[in-house]
Amino acid sequence: MEHLNHLSAHDSQYMTSLEIAEVTGKLHKDVLKAIRNMEPAWERECGRKFALTSETLNMPQGGVRMIPVFRLTKTESLYVATKFNDEARARLVTRWYELEQAARAGMADAGQVRYLLETEQEIVKRSDEIRRTQISSENADADGCFTVRDMATFLGLTVKLLNKLLVKEGVQYYNGGRYKLTADYEGSGLAQERSFHYFGLDGEKKERKYLVWTRLGVEFVKKLSIGH
Repeated sequence: MEHLNHLSAHDSQYMTSLEIAEVTGKLHKDVLKAIRNMEPAWERECGRKFALTSETLNMPQGGVRMIPVFRLTKTESLYVATKFNDEARARLVTRWYELEQAARAGMADAGQVRYLLETEQEIVKRSDEIRRTQISSENADADGCFTVRDMATFLGLTVKLLNKLLVKEGVQYYNGGRYKLTADYEGSGLAQERSFHYFGLDGEKKERKYLVWTRLGVEFVKKLSIGH
């Protein structure tokens, strides 16, 4: 296979997204998507983007075309691979080990060996730290607003009972897996939507929306709850 043959003589400090795709058995477009999804957090943490270049791809019917590829260090490629499945990440780690062993054997006499100190475990840990920081900043509390759990605690009710009360009084309704304000109360200033961001098992960043209540909303709900 062309790319794997290229890897055997590869600069052991870098691997392209095409090579990562071939080693891990993924489509190149999916590797590019994973890299682009994870680049913003990496840039904020490390102060640089991933190196983007291009390569010539031979077409099946003849001819060539240029395609975008990323050129990643070991640390960068394993950071991206933290959200791959275990088998794909294991294949990538194994390939890096082979490259480093070949580089050490070929350069030892000249004293040019470069040791890549990052282990997979260290990179996975660092990756999780970067992503936790990213998510925490995006999920910062909205000033002056309260969740339904906050209100339930304040009013001495369970979350289930409070939500049921708000539905009964026509303030909110349940749709699409979450509560929303009814048309009569939209724009009332009682509540607003907040987004909660998280990463799914597929490595994609996902969003879940839910209501948070303003101080005006808390007072309104407090009056509704009297007698219930």
